[in-house]
Amino acid sequence: MKISNAVELKEGDIQWTAIRSQGAGGQNVNKVSSAVHLRFDIRASSLPQFYKERLLELSDHRITADGVVIIKAQQHRTQEKNRIDAVERLIGLIREATVVRKTRRPTKPSRSSQNKRMDKKTKRGHIKKGRGRVDY
Repeated sequence: MKISNAVELKEGDIQWTAIRSQGAGGQNVNKVSSAVHLRFDIRASSLPQFYKERLLELSDHRITADGVVIIKAQQHRTQEKNRIDAVERLIGLIREATVVRKTRRPTKPSRSSQNKRMDKKTKRGHIKKGRGRVDY
């Protein structure tokens, strides 16, 4: 499973557990284990150290305190499609973790924008003042 040009995910890094799906579905849901749990231990994986560090820094509900990613896939009716869905979600999580965000440089509003804001406020105040009682 390819994550980037240089990094690949090995099949042995992923543990699968077949479980029964939740929700409506009649007899099929009660007798067929079509949903899957994907377990991926970040620390024991073959990923480069940079990827491991970035994944462990994420505050995602799918990552446990022990550094294990758990993804439950149950959207599709077949176990194979659910496996493919779970792997795609794992690869998406790994790719999302490796994106380096731009650091934000704090800026101040320009003087003209501050003046415009104050002018609007005074204009609005005059409009509201004009709504009062009229004395003849």
